[in-house]
Amino acid sequence: MGNILLDVRNLRTEFATQDGVVHAVNGVTFHLEEGETLGLVGESGSGKSVSMLTVMRLIPMPPGRIASGEVLFQGQDLLKLGDEEMRQIRGNKIAMVFQDPMTSLNPVLTIGTQITEALELHLGMNKDKARKRAAELLKMVNIPEAERRLDDYPHQFSGGMRQRVMIAMGLSCSPQLLIADEPTTALDVTIQAQITDIVKRLKNELGMSIIWITHDLGVIAGLADRINVMYSGYIVETAPVKELFANPLHPYTVGLLGSIPRLDEGRREKLTPIEGLPPDLVNLPTGCPFYDRCKFRTEKCLQENPPLMSVGVKHWSACWHYEAVREQRDAILGRKFMQPAAA
Repeated sequence: MGNILLDVRNLRTEFATQDGVVHAVNGVTFHLEEGETLGLVGESGSGKSVSMLTVMRLIPMPPGRIASGEVLFQGQDLLKLGDEEMRQIRGNKIAMVFQDPMTSLNPVLTIGTQITEALELHLGMNKDKARKRAAELLKMVNIPEAERRLDDYPHQFSGGMRQRVMIAMGLSCSPQLLIADEPTTALDVTIQAQITDIVKRLKNELGMSIIWITHDLGVIAGLADRINVMYSGYIVETAPVKELFANPLHPYTVGLLGSIPRLDEGRREKLTPIEGLPPDLVNLPTGCPFYDRCKFRTEKCLQENPPLMSVGVKHWSACWHYEAVREQRDAILGRKFMQPAAA
């Protein structure tokens, strides 16, 4: 086991609304090792982005509120730092790349100005050194004519190029942790592959850790070392990536895998949708949040929300009936999963 870079414990985040308190993140606990890539997977509204925005201390307060928890980064609790101390870490030691670069980049400032700002602020570079470093960063993410493009504005770049600029900005101070919040969602498949290849290459070159937020299991399969599956603000399953794809042991994970196409099963194979809707986050159920949509539910699931339970080597599932899931998932989906990877 490597050294733990980030250790999140019992994190809870809420938002006050006219309809009541929205329980967006509900006791999330996980860790990230140095040099590891962790995938955070789940449908919209599952708490993926809010949990990471909480780690970055970027949720608006009010209406947001961090109700409980610890976020230990290199042993230091980020939730106890002052605003100025957090600004020294944010963008420097921890960087975040957002989903829509057009709203993240300032439309009236050149790309060069936006990249050099962090270099001058966090690394104390003068303008000439910062500009030279900014050009190097653009070259790292495969933007041609990098020095000339520093004087261009965001609207002069394509969507894929803008996302590369955001990655270059994120890497500008050589952070130990890069959080990528669905950075390829709005891009076509070819550009998605280019972006993920760039991130994998830079991770290996720089030795950084990555948390990749996505709803697309196909993207994360070739990127992550380990995956956390989130549902209604909870982590419901966590496992090494090969183990999760081969041996899913939570009904929601089975549903996610059943709803993506498989190239090895032919064009006529139907996808299996997850019926129903997630629970209301204002009025969370007492029991398992997946109860209404689950084919394995029993009275116990209605009364008590299962904790994450060890179901294998480095594999945990929050399901009382994970053995039944293992036995029946192939029949329910009408397809077979791969054999579990050897431990």
